Amino acid sequence: MKRLIARFIKDERGATAIEYGLIAGLIALGVAVAASSLGTSISTGFTNLASRVVLWLPASGTSKP
Repeated sequence: MKRLIARFIKDERGATAIEYGLIAGLIALGVAVAASSLGTSISTGFTNLASRVVLWLPASGTSKP
């Protein structure tokens, strides 16, 4: 029984798996934050582009003779 407990205490496989899991979780969190920030920037860019294009187009509802 002593040998079994000693072997269990020395076993580090579970700790390594937990460390890798934490690293993977932090990387996933970083990717999610970066994607959110990039999405916001892209949305803002398209909004600005759309407002500029609207200024170039003739007003809607007017007809030319």
